[in-house]
Amino acid sequence: MPAVDRPEPPYLQIAGNIRDDIVSGRLKEGDAVPSAREIARNWNVAMATAMKVLSTLRAEGLVRAVRGIGTVVQTRALHRSAHDRTISIARTGKVYPPGHYAKIREAGLMPAPDRVAGALGIDEGAPVIRRRRTTYAAEGRPVSTSVSWFDGSVASKAPLLFEPVRIVEGTVKYVADRTGRVLTATHSQHAAGLAGAEDAAELGVAEGSAILLSRNRFLSAEGDVLEYGESAALPDHWIFYEYNIEDGA
Repeated sequence: MPAVDRPEPPYLQIAGNIRDDIVSGRLKEGDAVPSAREIARNWNVAMATAMKVLSTLRAEGLVRAVRGIGTVVQTRALHRSAHDRTISIARTGKVYPPGHYAKIREAGLMPAPDRVAGALGIDEGAPVIRRRRTTYAAEGRPVSTSVSWFDGSVASKAPLLFEPVRIVEGTVKYVADRTGRVLTATHSQHAAGLAGAEDAAELGVAEGSAILLSRNRFLSAEGDVLEYGESAALPDHWIFYEYNIEDGA
């Protein structure tokens, strides 16, 4: 039976658990989420707490009420961040939820540009592996386009990085497994931006349209950067963060 782990308020713990199931793809668009009675029974909390769980998820735009069915998942406005994809790998063993997929457009070796070298902690001009992809939702709608960079020193241990094919468990887990390291942290940066010609073509929007830009570094327990990524995503898609505010600041 699920258990509440204090001191975080119980309704936030439960909402967070269901949210992780949504962003990881365990719960898909249109799937029913547990009713208030089921939440109260399964988590051993009061009905008022269970109702607060569902109202929290509705406020976040992750679920909606459907007459005669109950509360169901809605994900069309959800942006799956690098952190969310890390959750998906941990929960499902796959980087994409059901129905989502990526097309690898380029894969090869090149000298590291300055910004990439700085992100990976290597010298400018050192060999790096570059993979460019576009990610699609179930109906074939593009949702993001991205470039991943890897230290060229992993080339002999992770040869699939050079192939323009999908790596089911995700590139960062593949590199971690092949090099005997463990992914322990993700550092992300986000900014509003305007679509250049290439990103606009991949996302199916007009050049100069508003987009969400992200930079992500995936770190091992030793502090090594396993992967550095840059992505562009559609506007009006939401990223979720939670913060615990400690008293006495």
